Amino acid sequence: METTNRFEEAVMFATKYHQGQKRKINNAPFIIHPMEVATIISSITTDEDLMIAGVLHDIVEDTKVNPLDIKEKFGEKVYELVISETENKKKELPAESTWLERKESSLEVLKNTKDRNVKILWLSDKLSNIRSLYTEYLKMGEDIWMCFHQHDKQMHRWYYMTILEYVSVLKDTPAYKEYELLVHRVFD
Repeated sequence: METTNRFEEAVMFATKYHQGQKRKINNAPFIIHPMEVATIISSITTDEDLMIAGVLHDIVEDTKVNPLDIKEKFGEKVYELVISETENKKKELPAESTWLERKESSLEVLKNTKDRNVKILWLSDKLSNIRSLYTEYLKMGEDIWMCFHQHDKQMHRWYYMTILEYVSVLKDTPAYKEYELLVHRVFD
């Protein structure tokens, strides 16, 4: 994987703004997740803008970074990719009450896109998530669902299975095959 200093700048930018954040289920430093997403992307493509978007994909959703700062610093393509996966958290309402609405809205973007790069970004993000979920599921069993805003395992199953369907254009990639395998291990 050959990159320019833009990629390293994105890593430093993400590290700065995610500083102190932890993952929900295993309390690991949050920055590990976007780095893993970029690594998964690099197993599918060498598109640097897409790898940068992988590093930055949660920054608008989970920090105070203005999306226009992404556009200015990393360009239109990275900005569009990051926005394509940024969920409206509806922070004025309890997360538990908006989970389904937020997921449906996000999935609508994925369903309607023709952009393969958007699908690669989604697959890479959700593969990273399901890897963590599977690891913790082996430790915690069914109690794991209490770690999330949505406690119903079947709702999570619906979400992950819908993503599987919407990114099926990538079914020939090892990332897709791993995602499919882990989704079935956790939910079937």
